[in-house]
Amino acid sequence: MDLLTIILLCLMALGAALVQRISGFGFGIFIMTALPLLMPSYGEALTLSGALALVTSAIIVWHMHRYIAWGKLLPILITFLIVSWIAGECLTLAGDKLLKHILGVMLILASIWFFCLSERIHINPTMPMQIGLGTLSGVMGGLFGMQGPPAVLYFLASASRKEEYMAMAQCYFLVGNLCMTGHRAWLGLFTHNVALAWACCLPTVLLGTWIGSLVYQRLPIRIIRKIVYAYMGISGVIALLQ
Repeated sequence: MDLLTIILLCLMALGAALVQRISGFGFGIFIMTALPLLMPSYGEALTLSGALALVTSAIIVWHMHRYIAWGKLLPILITFLIVSWIAGECLTLAGDKLLKHILGVMLILASIWFFCLSERIHINPTMPMQIGLGTLSGVMGGLFGMQGPPAVLYFLASASRKEEYMAMAQCYFLVGNLCMTGHRAWLGLFTHNVALAWACCLPTVLLGTWIGSLVYQRLPIRIIRKIVYAYMGISGVIALLQ
């Protein structure tokens, strides 16, 4: 990878970590709009996204682990781990171009969803709902590195306070990304390019997480989210046109 690619990867990692720390999700959504264009293959892009995202989640969980409500977390987490492993196996069966086009559709749909529907739809944190959302999250995470949206809906509905929401969501992403990264490494997707990019981006992930913690209670989350949602939609269109 050349110097320009490394710089672009670092900037994307910085932005993704900032979004994740402020809103509690969005690392994969943000960074996967560009990684498939910068990495040699789609599978390597997914692997790098998960390996970087778990760093941000680990830092947050370290500081907020006492707020985790394990009874609310484990059912959806276990469902996600099983389904994401199955979805991950499909990575080697589909071509990069097809997956990029599907990713483009997913980004556009996610953008429309969050802009138009996310604040109007409320869910009950029941066991069937956990299994259903965990399944959807597993498919989206295993194939597109975007396991956040379905899980976030559940955690927002079930959490009694914002600290509980943030702690459960980040523990979910941490465990999920650890398992998915290990699985992708087993599939041969944790390549030299991924390791090099991860090492280069690590400082900017830490910087983005730190900056995000400073603005967490100062910058209106709704504004940041709307910017991210618009960016998602535009990136989805670009992915479809490739």
